[in-house]
Amino acid sequence: MGTKDNSAYWSANKRLIFFCLAVWAFVSFGMGILFRPFLKDISIGGADLGFWMAQQGSIYVFLFIIFFYAFAMNRLDRKFGVNE
Repeated sequence: MGTKDNSAYWSANKRLIFFCLAVWAFVSFGMGILFRPFLKDISIGGADLGFWMAQQGSIYVFLFIIFFYAFAMNRLDRKFGVNE
């Protein structure tokens, strides 16, 4: 892999990491804290959606992000020829 390929690979990797962190921050901090007053009328399991996202939903989203990141990195590795 040449210098240009290295730069493109790491640029794509950083974009993917930034996207995953932005989703994680929106779900955990945004929906659990900032937007909770707007989500109080939606109920899941007897609790409002904001509380549920802070307690349970953010964990599920975090697990989804882990699997998504692994899938996306495998695809990125194949694209740039650095897969195992």
